Amino acid sequence: MKSWSVTQQEGLSSFIKSQQEKDLLRFVVCGSVDDGKSTMIGRLLYDSKQIFDDQLEALERDSARHGTQGESIDFALLTDGLMAEREQGITIDVAYRFFATDKRAFIVADVPGHEQYTRNMVTGASTADLAVVLIDARKGVLTQTRRHSLLVDLLGIKRVVVAINKIDLVDYRQEVFESITRDYLEFAHDLHFQEIHFVPISALTGENLTMPSANMNWYQGPTLLESIQYWRPADLIDASARMRIQLISRTENFRGVSGTVHRGSFTVGDEVKIFPSNQAAKISKIITYKEEIQTAHDSDAVTLLLEPEVDATRGDLIAASTEELHPSDRFSAEIVWLHEDPLIHSRSYLLIAGTSQTPATVTRIRHKIDVNTGSHNAASNLGVNEIGSVEIATDAPLTLLPYTQSREFGNFILVDRLTFRTVGAGMIRHSLRRGENVVSQKYEVNKAARALQKNQKAQVIWLTGLSGSGKSTIANAVEKRLHALGMHAYVLDGDNLRLGLNSDLGFIPEDRAENVRRVSEVAKVLVDSGLIVLVAVISPFEIDRQRAKSLFEEGEFLEVFVDTPVEICVDRDPKGLYKKANKGEIPNFTGIGQGYETPKNPDLHLKGDDDLDENVSKILGVII
Repeated sequence: MKSWSVTQQEGLSSFIKSQQEKDLLRFVVCGSVDDGKSTMIGRLLYDSKQIFDDQLEALERDSARHGTQGESIDFALLTDGLMAEREQGITIDVAYRFFATDKRAFIVADVPGHEQYTRNMVTGASTADLAVVLIDARKGVLTQTRRHSLLVDLLGIKRVVVAINKIDLVDYRQEVFESITRDYLEFAHDLHFQEIHFVPISALTGENLTMPSANMNWYQGPTLLESIQYWRPADLIDASARMRIQLISRTENFRGVSGTVHRGSFTVGDEVKIFPSNQAAKISKIITYKEEIQTAHDSDAVTLLLEPEVDATRGDLIAASTEELHPSDRFSAEIVWLHEDPLIHSRSYLLIAGTSQTPATVTRIRHKIDVNTGSHNAASNLGVNEIGSVEIATDAPLTLLPYTQSREFGNFILVDRLTFRTVGAGMIRHSLRRGENVVSQKYEVNKAARALQKNQKAQVIWLTGLSGSGKSTIANAVEKRLHALGMHAYVLDGDNLRLGLNSDLGFIPEDRAENVRRVSEVAKVLVDSGLIVLVAVISPFEIDRQRAKSLFEEGEFLEVFVDTPVEICVDRDPKGLYKKANKGEIPNFTGIGQGYETPKNPDLHLKGDDDLDENVSKILGVII
């Protein structure tokens, strides 16, 4: 028994090692609903003998229970893992499967066909080297075929295999195959595919999947498996190595930078640069988890020891000293929006690219991309599953490359700064300016010196609340009291600013976000001058208020919620706005046409119907 167990273990170890040593290809299978994607993948797994006996038995039971293929095996059940998918007979989520031949190992992504699951399709295709586009021979090139092909193109996949499926249902007719081929090539003429190969198949019977079909003597090309397993990406032997720092490894007498090598190789003695700081250094040692090595190659996880010990941090990029990389804080990009809440320009998100992260703002939505036609349409926001061309400003310079040059260093995600949910996935097109062209200037007279001269603490008092809540009245009264005390203050009133600086903005969510952004930037300048700044703006959205707060140092930003019931605001209505809003003359009016997000944890909570002097005293109590 012991001898058998050892033998089994050795056999398993040998098998695992053999699989690890094989070249890995990632590909995505996409197409319209019911084109047979899951069936094709299941059949590939079956024909390549990648299904264990217990899996096969379970598959036979499930096939009999669902009865979708009569008494035959339903291979789609191998990938349609969700109960909803099995009940509906469609793919909803992305299903990943591993299989291997004696030539190569594969990871295949089965992505949904429905338009409403576009974000899932993008997720599955984002790491693929190759795409298999399935077309039903009975239906030809459909809208969803075009949609997925456009998305594949957008994601930088250059090789496409078009599998014309269910050819058995059109009597294996060559003219059907050739007609669909012509239609697809005509559509794909304006896309950026470098190679397109067409294969007629029957996923259900397995014809032309792994073995040639006796029913299609007119087709002499490779099988589907042959067309993908012999493909090789462009040669990267001469490519310069790059590594994004994942960790600073530090002990008492040791300091190294750890990460995974991308492309090319690093060798001891190589001169390198660290970006975005542009510091120069030389590699003195290369260490893996088990030994010291001379050269690190593509995909190796290593720790580099540098001379001199430069000031590097997580997220920095190491590259050959000859590399011409230009950090930037302004980028043009395409974004796939993943969340039900729309993308709003001027709102701050967290941008994460590899191990780099920094607050970022979508400053402009240039257009929305129609994934059915590829046309560009004007847009002020992006909804779930929509794709748009945008401009992004980051708080710190990043070393990002065009996605067409490097998928590894040209992608990013956007994360909601309050919920920490991933809301968008993006692809860099190009930088809009070099980070080194705009540098923060340091002056000898700083904020602390200016505030000391005024004998006060520079800070911003941010009053938020509904229109008519009393924000401006309170801010004015506080400024008067501070002035009487010989202190230096200034009021930034939302209405006054909309007469000048923000006169170009309306009241839709994206314009409100931009209004808050501009006001907060002005407040920051005034705080830097040593002033006490009183901001009185509605600022209805929590995320915009938090973004404003993030601009200031700890203790410089005081959020004051002027809590006044809407009924009282309506009764006051000093500007007659509620009356106009109720008549429909003012759309998107906060409190009527648009919601107000109550501050979650304000520094000071005032009742707008309390005595004015009492509210003023409460604010002064935290200022002085």
